[in-house]
Amino acid sequence: MSIQPYGKTFAHWRDGCPTPWHAYTHHAFVEGLADGTLPRASFVHYLIQDYVFLVHFARAWSLALVKADTLDEMKTCAATVEALVNHEMALHVKTCAAEGIDEATLFTATEAFENLAYTRYVMDAGLQGDFLDLMAALAPCCFGYGEIGLRLAASASPHTPYRDWIETYADSGYQTVMAGVGRMIDAAVTRRIGPSPTQAPRWPLLQQRFTTATQLEVGFWDMGLRGT
Repeated sequence: MSIQPYGKTFAHWRDGCPTPWHAYTHHAFVEGLADGTLPRASFVHYLIQDYVFLVHFARAWSLALVKADTLDEMKTCAATVEALVNHEMALHVKTCAAEGIDEATLFTATEAFENLAYTRYVMDAGLQGDFLDLMAALAPCCFGYGEIGLRLAASASPHTPYRDWIETYADSGYQTVMAGVGRMIDAAVTRRIGPSPTQAPRWPLLQQRFTTATQLEVGFWDMGLRGT
């Protein structure tokens, strides 16, 4: 199992789907952010769709707050909602405003099919399953962006126009929140299915949820790269 800054459970999930994970975190869209070759129109289209995605993502984290068993889980979920709504979404608003797109337009944008598929999958995981099902579906976005941000911060071209996006996810604030989420998930897994989770009967389903959400992330990048 590879060592990860976001906890043991994430490391197990990540190592359980190496090919989809690499396709997600090293997608052509991501590499275009790094070297600055991503068309601006693709980036703006992605930001609009990602803003809509984050609205649903924040709602999913709010559902996690309802499904939480402990005060620590409740605090972590609440902090994540706050970070999404008041910080991450602010980048989208700022960047789109420079392109002449206001926040009201962002909030009412029509969802792409890839967006619909991903957000509804996450919500269904939470509505149909329990806290761990929801965490498995939420984790790829949270930790994948953190991993991408750290990698690009160290390797991206100094001339890329997407430095603000990169620094949002490499920033210590985002990384601290994600490290806390990782610790919370580890504790939640131990509490619910024991200290050897990969041996538990329900582990394959949790892995499947994580893998599917990772594949949906790849589809989201595809949608962004097309710009439609």
